[in-house]
Amino acid sequence: MTIQAILEKLPYTPPFLFVDGLDHIDRDSVTGHYTFRQDLDFYKGHFIGYPVTPGVILTEVAAQIGLVCLGIYLTADEQLPGQMTFGLTSTEMEFLRPVFPGEKVTVYAEKVYFRFGKLKCGVSMKNESGEEVSGGVIAGMIITKPHE
Repeated sequence: MTIQAILEKLPYTPPFLFVDGLDHIDRDSVTGHYTFRQDLDFYKGHFIGYPVTPGVILTEVAAQIGLVCLGIYLTADEQLPGQMTFGLTSTEMEFLRPVFPGEKVTVYAEKVYFRFGKLKCGVSMKNESGEEVSGGVIAGMIITKPHE
């Protein structure tokens, strides 16, 4: 499966699409990136006069790249009934540095396991300077929605 095909299968659209591109993907890992546009709505109130990216959004970026993109790749040969989507089941993230409007982050994810439709990955997110801004372990389930 090509990177372009994976990106086309993502079950998100702006303003909730947090994947600009993938740099690498194989059966055990994925690397991708996202740049936080300065006009994103959540910066208007988080925090007043000192906008930073909320941790929940950093977790979502890690999940979209580290779980969803890798999950799409790993299930490319399976004939799943209906439309495939993902549900986040657990996170254990640590936030080490703030991420500001305009910053580009890169997510590095390594598969811990994939079985019975559940994918668990170790993730690390770095800024353009190569500093780790967050990291941890995330897991999710593949969910199929019947065709309507």
